[in-house]
Amino acid sequence: MKWVIAIIKPFKQDDVREALSAVGVKGLTVSEVRGFGRQKGHTELYRGAEYQVDFLPKIKVEVAVDDALLDQVIEAIEKSARTGKIGDGKIFVFDIAQAMRIRTGESGPDVL
Repeated sequence: MKWVIAIIKPFKQDDVREALSAVGVKGLTVSEVRGFGRQKGHTELYRGAEYQVDFLPKIKVEVAVDDALLDQVIEAIEKSARTGKIGDGKIFVFDIAQAMRIRTGESGPDVL
């Protein structure tokens, strides 16, 4: 099992969710986060004063998937989140050592 974390632009959230559902993902977690990468933030103008916005709003999508589904999940996120502009985000993949469904006590791939 793998834990896939994607940091994406907020307006791409629905596209990514639909793409993941289409490849068979049954559940995911979404969080509103703030951060920066190569963009290094940007400047904005408010009431005539210019100020620096260091942390940009992003969406963190987390999903646990079976190893057999991993490549499809990565491809779905990549295609649905891409705009071709700086700040499209990142995808990280981690191994899951153990998983357990609290309600039933099931463990392993059955919890997905």
